[in-house]
Amino acid sequence: MRKAGILNRHLAGALAELGHGHGVLVCDAGMPIPRGPRVVDLAFRAGVPSFAEVLEGLLEELVVEGATAATEVREANPAAAALLDGHFPGLALVPHDRLKELSADAHLIVRTGEARPYANVLLRCGVFF
Repeated sequence: MRKAGILNRHLAGALAELGHGHGVLVCDAGMPIPRGPRVVDLAFRAGVPSFAEVLEGLLEELVVEGATAATEVREANPAAAALLDGHFPGLALVPHDRLKELSADAHLIVRTGEARPYANVLLRCGVFF
């Protein structure tokens, strides 16, 4: 068993397969999951694990060159908007329906237990060199 880092074997394996330009959708428990992308469902119960906890953990493991969220996050979930703004100064915003369309092209979807609306972000993987 790993001593540190991500312990979930499904998530650790999926992260190891990511390459430059791959998309990773980190989403709340209510986001519709499209058919196609690999899904790692971490939701245990409402709010566990939180969107913030999962995002923070993933950012320790990934190089991210861009991020996209729903425009609606600004009004509907100010806490998630502040979290995203803090991590991604160049955060792109699109209507929620467009974010759902874009998520179909993601390489990986990580579902959290978050129970607040619009706690979703599509990350674009970068490279470490």
